Amino acid sequence: MEVVNGVLYHAVGASGAALCYTPQKAVKGWSWQTYWLAQAFICWFVLPLIVAYLTIPQVMQVLKEAPAYAMQRSFLLGMAYGIGGTAFGIAIRYVGFSLTYAIAVGISCVLGTLLPPLVHGTLDDVMKSNGAAFLIMGVVMGAVGIALCGVAGRNKEKDIEKRNIDFSFDEKQKAKNEFSLSKGLPLCLLAGILSALYGFSLDQGQPIADVAAKYGAGNFQGNVIYIFSNTGAFVTTLLYCLYLHTKEKTFYQYRTAGGNSLTANYLLSLLTGLLWYGQFFFYGLGHVRMGTYKFTSWAIHMIMLVLFSAVAGLIMKEWKQCSVTTKRWLTIALLVLVIAILLLTYGNYLGEKK
Repeated sequence: MEVVNGVLYHAVGASGAALCYTPQKAVKGWSWQTYWLAQAFICWFVLPLIVAYLTIPQVMQVLKEAPAYAMQRSFLLGMAYGIGGTAFGIAIRYVGFSLTYAIAVGISCVLGTLLPPLVHGTLDDVMKSNGAAFLIMGVVMGAVGIALCGVAGRNKEKDIEKRNIDFSFDEKQKAKNEFSLSKGLPLCLLAGILSALYGFSLDQGQPIADVAAKYGAGNFQGNVIYIFSNTGAFVTTLLYCLYLHTKEKTFYQYRTAGGNSLTANYLLSLLTGLLWYGQFFFYGLGHVRMGTYKFTSWAIHMIMLVLFSAVAGLIMKEWKQCSVTTKRWLTIALLVLVIAILLLTYGNYLGEKK
């Protein structure tokens, strides 16, 4: 039951991640960098510190005893993850959201799952262990399902472009001119590889969590790692947003957004940060319950994130204008993702029975 509970906690975290960008649609009068830095300040800097203080007994003593190398590695890998997130955002401009999602998240799912046991030299042992076949099939099916979601998403974008009368000829021509696979594909690859390092950042920060567990942190032990992994991501995000602010002269937006929307924008940024951090919080609660194959947490999380994002889109009627063929692609993709989650869950269950 602990494995099942772990998967359920991952589901809660993935739901938060799937919904965290929804508030952005209501932000008015702010550039991307203003909104992004405001929410990043909450989820990658403020909340990791607050939650660690509230959930880790004697947190300052834990930090004194924790090995410095674990802090440094977690922080630096978190910085790489922040660069990956930035590359993800830029790639969307050139190849669209769906292709970026399919390529980058698919790479992150596979690489982020296999990297920890590969670096620790335990991958061969895992491959010979009970339930390993189900785990590998689950990861592969997850990558296939994510790719199929990308196909469905790309078809959706084409369907909307054909049917939506709100798109002028100039807007369509601009979108066509901006599309560049030669620019977008390398960025997708970079985003996928560096985003996968976040899971590895948590893996490298485990010695810090072990010290926290010694002081009674229990299932909340992973919260202390976020002080370093998330702060690392915040540093690279901060540098990029400051660059954009300087280039586009948008610093003034933190003081005004036009009309009465400034307070609303800050509240929406706060909500985004809470939802985004929620995935980390519940990821940690799920991760400690996964037993022998903890490294599969990353695959389960990424697959569920894509699954719930698609379901959220259906609920919000984002697929309403799509063709029957596109909807079929989406249905197949969702079924494959569900099967992948079941395979990974069963593989973890068998691993606990050995």
